[in-house]
Amino acid sequence: MASTLRATLSMYDMEGPVREANDRLWTALAQRLRKGGLSVSDALDRKSHYHAVWSEPDLIFSQTCGYPYVMELRDRVRLVATPIYEFKGGEGTERASFVIAHEAHPGRTLEDFRGRRAAINDWMSNSGMNLFRAALAPLAKGQPFLGSIMVSGGHVASIDAVRDGLAEIASVDTVTWGLLEKHAPERLAGVRIVAETPRGPGLPFITRGATSDEELALIQSALADVIGDSANAAILAALGLKGVAILTDGDYQRLDDFRRQAEEQGYPTLA
Repeated sequence: MASTLRATLSMYDMEGPVREANDRLWTALAQRLRKGGLSVSDALDRKSHYHAVWSEPDLIFSQTCGYPYVMELRDRVRLVATPIYEFKGGEGTERASFVIAHEAHPGRTLEDFRGRRAAINDWMSNSGMNLFRAALAPLAKGQPFLGSIMVSGGHVASIDAVRDGLAEIASVDTVTWGLLEKHAPERLAGVRIVAETPRGPGLPFITRGATSDEELALIQSALADVIGDSANAAILAALGLKGVAILTDGDYQRLDDFRRQAEEQGYPTLA
């Protein structure tokens, strides 16, 4: 008997309407995958650490950050599709990060935050670190730009850190911002957007590296069917998900190009 394959959607899984929508999205997708002959879990895996699951041999569906994909995962997973979100800070599959500050801070441009304390969610985050580095590299001119950096552990935590005065600036994911704006606007009280970073391809849906071409086609077809089904309109609206597009490994190479360009400008590490 074939082993049951599991799924995770940990990148955007806030408690409340978003988590409920993720559950319903997976239920709809799982039904279609089973019809195609795959044995998949009934519920999303929320017990395993999201980073570890990305490389597991029994992973059928997940979403990863683009920077870990190009730096660590591209030879170990397969791209399924890239979401298209309705939120500001992007167009199509392209997403930027928002650089934010406390609403009372006098700074109005990135330059105004030279020497200040920043919050990032993770050193391997595209939106929290890589795109932030790309935005600061031209200003840094080969020297440290920030005074210090704290690692918050998550984009919502970075927003909290800025609001609570633990950091003066942060680079946050625009989908996280959009979901909070839609479902929990009170979480954005006290902070404002200062700047938008360069844009790159957003967080892709992925499957395990051992997924066959036939299985990959099934997943892509099932996902497109779920998104195209009017019965799922409320699910998609809750997630801000308008559609998906199939990108290639070459499309995601641009995220590594941001790293290389920062190195060429003498700013290899966010500092």
